[in-house]
Amino acid sequence: MSTDEEARVALVTGAARGIGAATVRGLVAAGVHVVALDWCAGEDSPAGYPQATKADLDTLVTSLPSGWVESVVGDVRDPAVLSAAVDAAKKRWGRLDIAVAAAAVIAGGRPLWEDASLDLLWQIDVDGVWNTAAAAVPVMLAGPDPSGCRFVALASAAGSRGLFHLAAYTAAKHAVVGLVKGLAADLTGTGVTACAVSPGSTDTAMLAATADLYSVSTDDLAAHQLLRRPLTPDEVAATVVHACSPAGSVLNGSVIAADGGFGG
Repeated sequence: MSTDEEARVALVTGAARGIGAATVRGLVAAGVHVVALDWCAGEDSPAGYPQATKADLDTLVTSLPSGWVESVVGDVRDPAVLSAAVDAAKKRWGRLDIAVAAAAVIAGGRPLWEDASLDLLWQIDVDGVWNTAAAAVPVMLAGPDPSGCRFVALASAAGSRGLFHLAAYTAAKHAVVGLVKGLAADLTGTGVTACAVSPGSTDTAMLAATADLYSVSTDDLAAHQLLRRPLTPDEVAATVVHACSPAGSVLNGSVIAADGGFGG
C-alpha cells in the first residue's frame, strides 16, 4: 500500500454493496484513498427492491484500514451531492484522481409499451453517471497529474444488446456507453481518460432483483454466460481497478466486457 502522501484519491458511487463495495476494497488494496458514496435508501427505494443501508456503508468503511475511506450518504440524481463528495475528497486528501460511477438500479419485467420505469432508470443510471463526471472531471483536469486520472462508469452487457422485457434498462445502459465515449472524446489530449466496464450477471442484489422480474433463479440468468455461473463482485471490480490504474490509460474510450461470455 502506498504511503498516505503518495496515495491517489478516488470517488466511488453506489459504494455500499455489490460491485461498488468490491471496487472500494480493491482500490484501497491498491493504495488509493476513497470517498465512498451511496444513497443508502434501504427499504425506501423507488426501484421496487431494497437498496443498501447506512449500516452496509458503515460496515464497509470499518472493514478497511482506518483513514483510507470516507463515507458520504447522498443521491447521484442531485448534482450538488456529487459536488459535495468531490469537495470532501479535496478537503480530506487535497486531490481527486479517479471517479467510478457504479450507482445504478434495475427495473422492468414487462414489454416496453407497458413499462413505466424509464424515467427512474434514466435519472439514476444515466444522469447519475453524468453528474459524477461533471463534478469530478474538472477537478481532475486541474489536479497535480491529469495523466494519471481516470473516469470509469459501470455499464452492462445490456449496453451492447437488447434484453427481453428490459427495454428501459437496455436504453439506459446504451446511454452510459455513449456518454463515456463522448466524454473520452472531450478529454482528448488532456491526459484524463474515460472508459466503461460492462459486467454480465454478477452475484449482487441487482441480479436477485432481475431474477425476481423473470421469476427465475440467479443461476438461470448466469446460464446465459459461457462461464455458466454468476460472476463475483470482486471479479468485476478487479477489471474496474485495473481501468483506474496508470496502466488503464490504454483503455480510453473503450467498453470493457467483464461479462464471463454473456450471450454465449
